[in-house]
Amino acid sequence: MEMSFRKLPDNQHEIIVRHRKGPDVRLPAQPVGPAMPHDLVHAVVETALGIDDGFWGAMARGATFQGFELLAPGRHRRSGMKVLRRGGDAVLAAELSVNWAYRVWRGLPTEGRGVGRPPIGPDALARTGPRLDAAAARWSAVPEGGDLLWHWGTTG
Repeated sequence: MEMSFRKLPDNQHEIIVRHRKGPDVRLPAQPVGPAMPHDLVHAVVETALGIDDGFWGAMARGATFQGFELLAPGRHRRSGMKVLRRGGDAVLAAELSVNWAYRVWRGLPTEGRGVGRPPIGPDALARTGPRLDAAAARWSAVPEGGDLLWHWGTTG
């Protein structure tokens, strides 16, 4: 599966996803966030941790997530909701791991009221930090209107 993260004006981005089990889809303009698109963070962390049943793994299997729309008109013959019903717990677990890795990488609080227990340990964080650094540098180098391509199932 190929994900194309396109840098748009006003700190926005869009994503086009091709070559998956479902139809090609697009996520229209969304805010980038402080460092890079949230879904790019997912790709980086899920790849670094070998998570193949998280957000992007579910997307590769044809899952449909809110906000994504079909690139070409037509009916989605294979229900993306079935993929999520079968693997929703794994997607949620990946979300927690990605958010924790991103929190640590950004230097946000990891202790205190409301933070909870870490879903991943120091060894996992040692793998995600350098890859987040590299992805942030790659994203920063993309000119407005340019794309950062990520191939799911590889190192990016």
